[in-house]
Amino acid sequence: MTDLTTEPTRLTDLTARQLLAGYERGDFSPLDATRAVLDRIEAVQPLVNAFVRVDAEAALAQAEASTARWHGREPRGLLDGVPVSVKDIFLQRGSPTLRGSRTVRAEGAWDEDAPAVARLREHGAVLVGKTTTPEFGWKGVTDSPLSGVTRNPYDPSRTSGGSSGGSAAAVALGAGPLSIGTDGGGSVRIPASFCGIFGFKPTYGRVPLYPSSPFGTLAHAGPMTRDAADAALLMDVISGADWRDWSQLAPAPGLYAALTGGAGSTGAEGAGAVKGLRIAYSPTFGNQVPVRPAVASAVRRAVGRLAELGAYIEEADPDITDPVEAFHTLWFSGAARLVEPFGAEQRRLLDPGLREIVALGERYSALDYLAAVDARMELGRRFGRFHESYDLLVTPTLPITAFEAGRETPRGSGQRRWTGWTPFTYPFNLTQQPAASVPCGVDEDGLPIGVQLVAARHADALVLRAAHALYESGAAPGIPGPGPSGPGPTGIPGPGATPAGS
Repeated sequence: MTDLTTEPTRLTDLTARQLLAGYERGDFSPLDATRAVLDRIEAVQPLVNAFVRVDAEAALAQAEASTARWHGREPRGLLDGVPVSVKDIFLQRGSPTLRGSRTVRAEGAWDEDAPAVARLREHGAVLVGKTTTPEFGWKGVTDSPLSGVTRNPYDPSRTSGGSSGGSAAAVALGAGPLSIGTDGGGSVRIPASFCGIFGFKPTYGRVPLYPSSPFGTLAHAGPMTRDAADAALLMDVISGADWRDWSQLAPAPGLYAALTGGAGSTGAEGAGAVKGLRIAYSPTFGNQVPVRPAVASAVRRAVGRLAELGAYIEEADPDITDPVEAFHTLWFSGAARLVEPFGAEQRRLLDPGLREIVALGERYSALDYLAAVDARMELGRRFGRFHESYDLLVTPTLPITAFEAGRETPRGSGQRRWTGWTPFTYPFNLTQQPAASVPCGVDEDGLPIGVQLVAARHADALVLRAAHALYESGAAPGIPGPGPSGPGPTGIPGPGATPAGS
């Protein structure tokens, strides 16, 4: 058996694929891995507050059953025995889904799984816990009246981002290699960028959702993982069909095989996957977005690596103006509809920022909403035309790195809402395109930087292929782990990535 306490072989450092390979060889068991992850959660939870609920007893029972299946050489599905966390937006049988809100009662049967959670169970995954979210996932940072502030693994004084910040922090710190989050305006990609992990927002409908989001067709579900290959494997599981979502796309299995050369591969896997691709590099959306120099430098280096791998790079900006007003109309209207049934006492329990956008959303008319839909359709048309010329669009995921925890916007920025500092993410919720955040370095303070890869609708495999190529080439640094300076002052292992510009 492998020594579980020594570097670099501790189980909490392994990807889902490495865990599965270890189970197959008999090096360790799902029970070993789950115990290690639960110990890791216990160690990091006081420092970052990534989990709202952990059910160790249920997780160990699932792991024990998985261990028996592996011993019998009869594993079930693609993720048998892999520890997975779930954002507390998704229904999970046997566990209250409180969505970061004091308005939701924990009492009840809680006898239904969301589609993605149901698929995880079918494939034998071990569900270790529910991760934190801002109230109803309404903003791009993770703090809520229910569970408090979730902090950044690289510097706990900074935000993890959001709204899937608990999932990002958990994956970054080895509290399970896989998590599933939601993304209505960047909520997978924002925390992935701030926490130095991989986050993927698939084409809308690729991962079925139920119940439907109050934010309508802006909301996507997607994987948050250590790398692109793990995300592709997880996508093959959670994109399974579910009749409860009438807007789901037909299942598209084989994303993992397409990356790694398995059955159904196109032969374009690995670092050569981007050779010949036409890639547009838009560093500022046509000077519309001020980007921190450290971020710009790291993203430019990642683009240079894509060129070295054989992609054709052209600096080109999509023909768009900032669609934030249309996004706000749709987003704030969704928030207003969400709390419409609430009485005065329930509304007093809400996050004050959520109450503010609800008040704005209640002022919009049906004509305002339809005008925002028109703007959205025009934006989609423009990006559709753009992708006639380019296979991929590359931008910074965010123009900044993580700022002070517990704030919606950076101190002194003059910005009112979270959308002010994430202009590269929400446009692709409006257009429903697949988009990923790939870590590409750290800034002078050691905080992670992400590069965003975007493709036309339905070209999910293309985004994953290009991201995988960056990982295979070494351009995407690892997640937080023992770095040259050892553990930081909080006791959280420090990052081993290279600062931008060094």
